[in-house]
Amino acid sequence: MQIIFESRNVEGDKMREVSVTRVRFALRRLSALVPRVKVQLSDINGPRGGVDKRCQVELSTARSGAVVITALARDWRTALDLSLGRATRALVRTIHRKQKTPRGRSARLALEA
Repeated sequence: MQIIFESRNVEGDKMREVSVTRVRFALRRLSALVPRVKVQLSDINGPRGGVDKRCQVELSTARSGAVVITALARDWRTALDLSLGRATRALVRTIHRKQKTPRGRSARLALEA
């Protein structure tokens, strides 16, 4: 799994190792399905403070396309954890949706054909 990290903020660059470790941990069971992950950290308000740390995670898959999740928080670590959690849930939900077998009338029609 290739992990691409981007940040234009000096404080965000310090999160590089933590981000790579967290991504590997969060996606360890899905690593065969996700060949590339892109993590972007940005500070929306600059030095003014507040809930302005943004983390965007993009999971690129061959079967399901791309899953892009953005989270805002007071600090980088919280934004990273929120976005990784939401991204893994969204990817699992997408995979399950594609694997579901049809039920009811559509299943009978598929069997008859």
